[in-house]
Amino acid sequence: MTREHIPSAQAATWSGIAGNMVLAVIKAGVGYMANSKSLLADGLYSASEAGSALAGLFPSKSVRDKSKARRGRFKEHSRVARPGISVLLSVLILMGGLQLAISALGSLSGSEPEAPGKSVLLVAVAALAVKEAIFQFQYRYFRKRNQSQALAYAQQHRRALYCSLTVLIGVIGSMAGEETGLSMLLYLDPTAALIASCFVLHKGYRMIVDTVYGSLVQELEQEEASDFKETVQRVYGIITIEHLVAREQEHDVTIELVISVNPRISILEAQEIANRAKTLLLTRFSHVKEVQIQAIPYDPGYPYKSNHELPDHEATLIQ
Repeated sequence: MTREHIPSAQAATWSGIAGNMVLAVIKAGVGYMANSKSLLADGLYSASEAGSALAGLFPSKSVRDKSKARRGRFKEHSRVARPGISVLLSVLILMGGLQLAISALGSLSGSEPEAPGKSVLLVAVAALAVKEAIFQFQYRYFRKRNQSQALAYAQQHRRALYCSLTVLIGVIGSMAGEETGLSMLLYLDPTAALIASCFVLHKGYRMIVDTVYGSLVQELEQEEASDFKETVQRVYGIITIEHLVAREQEHDVTIELVISVNPRISILEAQEIANRAKTLLLTRFSHVKEVQIQAIPYDPGYPYKSNHELPDHEATLIQ
């Protein structure tokens, strides 16, 4: 048993953020140079996805510092920084979406627009394939870790897919209009840009709503999280609670928990301890519907502060 599970969660999230940012830069750059407002809007939507994921990731970072004072300062800064970052990103996304919508309306009401080049079509198709590959990677990880989180991520991806498909149809239709001489088809690109800008505005709106009124999946109050910690600490074999996040969706609660156990016990014994903690939480708190627990070896140096002492010859956890 290793500590690889914790960084893997952050790696999966950061891979999505990095992938969306790269796609956003490429789409926006090609769309601007090739005069394709729809691809530019699609790039802004990819940027909004990265911004939304970044805003959600910032306050959830695990703090492993042993200093209680420093941990307290970090939590206080996180409570202040999270709304600030979310609101700032939301405003930028809304401003960008509004500007694109106005520009698309101007193209629809103005003179006959020009069809985008072939490079726009290639970028749109390639970006859609890359986006799908990123989704498959993240979805498989989230499905193994948290089913509800995987479903929420799939729903977000569905909206992004609709946006990209709308842009792709607009680009293809506009290029077909240039080839066939049908001037009406040339307006499909700015029309797709207008629709995509609506997706962007909706994304920014949802970020603001989640910030002001709380997300559908939000952190519980500290007092209730303390009750969860107190309950888990009663389980025989648990040394410390490294990380605990309780999130509420409607009336159900999902708990993500990382506990440390004696590194001198076996992996099977560590799993049994984690199962006991999970069962205790589910039975004691009726509103808790899902518990995800990871057990890692406690490594402060000898002697161990363990309530689960074993002889020296017992199998040990892999460090």
